Amino acid sequence: MKLLRSAGLAFAMYSKIPMPRMEWTNESLSYVFAFFPAVGLAVGALLFGWMNLAAWLGFGSMLTAVGCVLIPFLVTGGIHLDGFCDTADALGSHQSVERKLEILKDSHVGAFALMACVLYLLALFAFWCETELTGWRTMAVLALTPVWSRSWSGYGVVTMKNARGSGLLATFTDAAAARQVRWVLRLWLAAVLAAMVLLRPWCGLAAAAAGALIFGYYRWKAEKEFGGITGDLAGWFLQLCEAGCVLAVAAAQHLG
Repeated sequence: MKLLRSAGLAFAMYSKIPMPRMEWTNESLSYVFAFFPAVGLAVGALLFGWMNLAAWLGFGSMLTAVGCVLIPFLVTGGIHLDGFCDTADALGSHQSVERKLEILKDSHVGAFALMACVLYLLALFAFWCETELTGWRTMAVLALTPVWSRSWSGYGVVTMKNARGSGLLATFTDAAAARQVRWVLRLWLAAVLAAMVLLRPWCGLAAAAAGALIFGYYRWKAEKEFGGITGDLAGWFLQLCEAGCVLAVAAAQHLG
């Protein structure tokens, strides 16, 4: 029952998928991040369905790409893109660590956030346009990238220092059964890696490597600029990871 409540809270917090009302207790929050990649499975399933439907209907690359860009935001309500925008504002300020953390908490949208959001969406759209969605195996690799990004994002939450020690992210991590959740997320990472490589070796390896490299950059950047991570930074990483994985698949296809 505790695991079911944790799974429900993961979907309630990180998606717009309707969930029964559940009480936020330390017990129910303990394993939320162990189920975070499952939200990615839901996103990936819809992506996979859309890609197949678009291919069956004979849609062009641009219309297909628009759907692939929109689906993750429709499922999640844009919560991670919001974190991406807040982080862009903070990084663009070039202020002290304390001031950057204050900017992350500010609900207003600044110039850097607006510019970063527009450029990100344009780049993501272009990356999807460059992918060759020929065959269900390639589509499946791309559909697994939301699971890959959330597995790494969750792993970062339970292994990296919290920059504030407070806030929504701290609510989850303070209650998290960190050791067990770390092992569950490692299993998620291993399973997704194996699936992507078995489905389409070069594309799968390219996507996996891109996600891992971006995670390494995220750890370094978060520590250097903020002294740790926050929920906004976790969203910033997730968006970068998903875009990087799509770009890596497109590059592998062109090089191959």
